[in-house]
Amino acid sequence: MQAFTLISLYLKQSWKDKRGQDLIEYALMAGFVAVAAGAIMPNIASSISTIFSQIASVMTGAASQS
Repeated sequence: MQAFTLISLYLKQSWKDKRGQDLIEYALMAGFVAVAAGAIMPNIASSISTIFSQIASVMTGAASQS
């Protein structure tokens, strides 16, 4: 019974924790702006794709180092 209480307490605290929320919101907004810019200005779509590919390769490299 005590394990259930500890788990429920952890879940309640995690639900109230908002520390990472801003970063996620900014990332989603940047992605939305990039998609909208690509849709409005087709010439920029290839540049956006290149930038996101570079970001993905850097993140993959960082993940493999840790």
